[in-house]
Amino acid sequence: MSRAGEKLAPAYAEHRIASEGGRLFVRDYAGEGPAFVMLHGFPDNGHIFDELIPHLVAGGRRAVVFDFLGFGDSDKPPLAAYSFAQQLGDLEAVVAALGLDKIVPVGHDAGGPAAINFALRHPGQVAEICLMNAFYSYAPSLRFPEFIELFATKSQKDLTTHFLRSPPQFAWLLSFQRRQMQANMTATQIAHYNAFLGPIIEKNFANGAGAAFAQMTFQLFDEVEANQQRLPDFRRLDVPVKLIWGGDDAYLNVGVAEDIAAQAKHAVLHRLEAGHWPQIDEPRKAAALMLAD
Repeated sequence: MSRAGEKLAPAYAEHRIASEGGRLFVRDYAGEGPAFVMLHGFPDNGHIFDELIPHLVAGGRRAVVFDFLGFGDSDKPPLAAYSFAQQLGDLEAVVAALGLDKIVPVGHDAGGPAAINFALRHPGQVAEICLMNAFYSYAPSLRFPEFIELFATKSQKDLTTHFLRSPPQFAWLLSFQRRQMQANMTATQIAHYNAFLGPIIEKNFANGAGAAFAQMTFQLFDEVEANQQRLPDFRRLDVPVKLIWGGDDAYLNVGVAEDIAAQAKHAVLHRLEAGHWPQIDEPRKAAALMLAD
């Protein structure tokens, strides 16, 4: 879907790439230079980059977007063990299968840890890290959306399991979180959220992403703690970090971006008049920043 004035979606090659747990749905847009490999968070999928990609391709760059295992159009195997380590493995599988020598991992939201940890493990394959309203380790101002924090609280597992088994009550939770996320949005942003992003999230869950979402959120605080222990390695990482941040995000707010930037050896922070999804609220501006040297 494109808004008035936005570029039409370019053609892409579709791949089904095998990872350790199943096949990943991948879209590969032709172009030059280190490929932008885009990593979604939860509870969405790779379609959150659909309005950003045309601008990157128009700039001559290769762009790759895929759904992590358990989300979107990727496999959702029964009894799968979803984890942040598995998502890092998914990224490694895509990079290897496509023969990508150098990449720019673009991590949004929970895609941030995979972007950074891939660079820690494969620094020679990363030209730059790009983060958009993501998280990594602890930050003084870090807040998670209420919906996410509920599912991340281990003592509430019986309650969250109940919600997952009751579609009407789960839908009520999603509706509550949507209102919370829209609190700082403009009327235009709210209308576009409802028309574009809302259906992506709803379809994601309708097509079986609940299991992956529940397992990933359950490990959220453990992942933040694990990344806290990786900070000495991150501080030594000689890879540029570009942060493109929606300044109106009340959860993964600008303070989180400032904390990540302070930990990085080479970092630059760009703030946009946008919410949690700058690639949706301001795709043209976000792409221009990504393409800039």
